[in-house]
Amino acid sequence: MRAPEAVGGVGAAGLLPGAWHHLTAGAAVLSKTGFGRAGSFWVSWLVMDLRALHCFVAVAEEGHFGRAAVRLRLAQPPLSRRIRELEADLGCRLFERIPTGARLTPAGEVLLVEARDLLERAERARERVRDTVADRVLVLGTVAGAGLEIGPAALAALRRMRPGVRVRLREAAVTDPTAGLREGRVDLALTRLPFDTAGLTVRPLGEEPLVAVVPAEDPLAGRPRLHVTELADRPRFRLPPGTDARWRTYWFAAEEDAPGPVVASVEECLHAVLWEGAAGLLPAGAARRHARTGIAFVPVDGHPPSRVVTARPAGVTDPLVDALADALHSASQGEGATGVARRARAHSR
Repeated sequence: MRAPEAVGGVGAAGLLPGAWHHLTAGAAVLSKTGFGRAGSFWVSWLVMDLRALHCFVAVAEEGHFGRAAVRLRLAQPPLSRRIRELEADLGCRLFERIPTGARLTPAGEVLLVEARDLLERAERARERVRDTVADRVLVLGTVAGAGLEIGPAALAALRRMRPGVRVRLREAAVTDPTAGLREGRVDLALTRLPFDTAGLTVRPLGEEPLVAVVPAEDPLAGRPRLHVTELADRPRFRLPPGTDARWRTYWFAAEEDAPGPVVASVEECLHAVLWEGAAGLLPAGAARRHARTGIAFVPVDGHPPSRVVTARPAGVTDPLVDALADALHSASQGEGATGVARRARAHSR
C-alpha cells in the first residue's frame, strides 16, 4: 500500500504516526462497512482529527492561543487541550511557548504545510460529495414578492455555475420575514429587511420603493404620489400579534391603536382594501403583479424603501446554497437589477 496516495496524496510524514493511523485504519473500516454504524465511527475520528488540525492552524497563524481561541469562537482551555492531545498523538512538540504567545517548532512547521493541504482537500471532498447528490432540490423561500424580478437572470447564472441544480420556490406568508428559514423549511431566504436577523447571515441585494394601496374611489387614488402621513385617517391593514416586531412596525407605519383588519398574505391585504376600504403599504412591484379593478397603487414618500436581501443560517457552509446566493447577488447587480431599478424609478415618478 502506498500510504501517501491513500488520502489523496497527503504525505505520511506530515501527519506522523498517530493521526496517520486514524485515517488509514478508518479507511479500512469504511471500505468494509460503507456508511453504517462502523463507518460513522470512522467519520467521527476523522472529524475529530480535522477539528484538531483547524485548531493547530489557527494557533500557528495567530501565534497566540488567546487570539486563536477568539478566531475559532472557542474557549482557550479546550483549545489548549486539543493541541496537547494532538502533540501526544504525534509524539512531538508543535509549539514553543514564548512571552508573546506561541512559536512553531520544526515539527510544527512541517505539520502546518500538510495540515493546510489536508484541510483544503477535505473541503473539496465535502463539495464533491454534496455535488453528487443528484436528487437534491434547493428550496428558496421568498416573502412579499422579494426579488422575483431577478429570478430569470439568477437562474441563468446558477445554471452556468452549477449545471443541473434544481430550485423550488416556496412563497411564505407575509407574517414570516424569514420565509421559513428558522423552521428549516428552506435552504435560503430571499426576503426583505427589517426583521430580527440574530443567528443569520444577511446579504443585501437592492432596494425597492413602496406604494400605498387604496380603494380606487379614495381621493388619494388619483394623486401622482403621496406622503405616508396622508394615510393616517384611513383604516390600515395590519399583521397579527406575534409577528416579528420590526417587520410589523415597518409595514404598518402607523400608531398601534389605529383601526384596521388583520392580514396574513398579500391577497388578504388586497381583499381588505377592496372589501373593507382599508389602506396600507406594499412593495412597488405589487402594482404590476396584483393590479386589479377597484384598487389603486400610489407611490409613497416619507417611508424608507424596502431592502431586499438573502438570508441563511450563520456559520453554515453549503456549496450549492453558496452558488444560489451568488447567482442572486450577481443577478441583482446585473441587467436584471438594472431593469428592476428602472421600472421602480419609472413607477415612482
